[in-house]
Amino acid sequence: MDPVRNPYAPGAGQRPPELAGRGRELDVFDIVLERIARGRPERSLMLTGLRGVGKTVLLNTLRSQAINRLWGTGKIEARPDQSLRRPVAAALHMAVRELAPRHRAPDRIDSFLGVLKAFAQRSAPTGRGGAAPKLRDRWQPGIDVPAASGRADSGDIEIDLVELLTDAAAIASDVGTGIAVFIDEMQDLVPEDVSALCAACHELSQLGAPLIVVGAGLPHLPAVLSAAKSYSERLFRYQRIDRLDRIAADQALCAPAEREEVEYEQKALDLLYEKSGGYPYFVQAYGKATWDHAPRSPITAADVRVAAPEAEAELAVGFFGSRFERATPAEREYMRAMATLSLVEGESGGVVRDDMDAAVPTAEIARALGRKPASLSPARDALIKKGLIYSGERGTVAFTVPHFGRYLRTQPA
Repeated sequence: MDPVRNPYAPGAGQRPPELAGRGRELDVFDIVLERIARGRPERSLMLTGLRGVGKTVLLNTLRSQAINRLWGTGKIEARPDQSLRRPVAAALHMAVRELAPRHRAPDRIDSFLGVLKAFAQRSAPTGRGGAAPKLRDRWQPGIDVPAASGRADSGDIEIDLVELLTDAAAIASDVGTGIAVFIDEMQDLVPEDVSALCAACHELSQLGAPLIVVGAGLPHLPAVLSAAKSYSERLFRYQRIDRLDRIAADQALCAPAEREEVEYEQKALDLLYEKSGGYPYFVQAYGKATWDHAPRSPITAADVRVAAPEAEAELAVGFFGSRFERATPAEREYMRAMATLSLVEGESGGVVRDDMDAAVPTAEIARALGRKPASLSPARDALIKKGLIYSGERGTVAFTVPHFGRYLRTQPA
């Protein structure tokens, strides 16, 4: 098989050649855009799921849908050590620049840009004792109008964000379209920024303003939002992004191969689904390795077996290993206990099921390590902060990375 013609793309956020199994999410967002265009009320959207299920790819695809409808758009990636002010200001600057050529009143655009500049400049607070802010916080947006006064510049992020997004929505309304702000890794926002964002979306929803936020994050994102504002459960439309079913996984492999006049034997597809578990990133990784090793079409199960070790070695370094290296020895011990507890033993003592992606009670982890639960809280909290595990329900934790338990059981203690 010609490796140059290999159609598969196992990259972080890289769109696969065939976006299979996401038709429902695309249709739902089309309805959201159309309802807002007709002045109907709609909620902002939150995508949640494990790493490797294609949340970033889907987020980018939804943004393309909005652009195709002539919406103004901007995208940011949240970081736990960065205020929301700077990135959201840049995203809205981009969105309004897309709408400005169609606006009939340039002074209205300038007025908004003045508010935006005032909001952005508040992202450079002085440190303790009046110390100068860090260089990365001294950001000046490329806006030629003077900063406005008395609007979105109070220093209270909740007040300022409500005012800024309301003014941005008014610009979109003038043009007869909407604005969509896309936020990836949304669970990494600091609590005060999450609270401000919820408050802004609540205000926009009440006004029926044509501005929505589309967020993507790990499975515990709904809990993060709920902790900030109790009404967030009703404020957003939540969509869980999961692994592909068998039909969609086969389509992700076969459709791009058919365009290259290559076919798969059924047993090859059976084995590829078993290896990948239907997770989109793994489907692409195993598909790419199998293509490179297959001598000819049709691709067989034997080709998959020969290629699998290469795919697994690449995943071990790039997908699993890079995350494992971020953990301290105490954190690795905690995760190894999680991995061991995901093995379910039968009456005879043999393993009957490997629930490598299932939640594990924290009390059982403590029992397995011979420790008191409270003594393990620092390791658990650090792992959650690093995005390696999450707590979907009180008293349980699970890996954010699919098949991570299986990987850990292959690593020396």
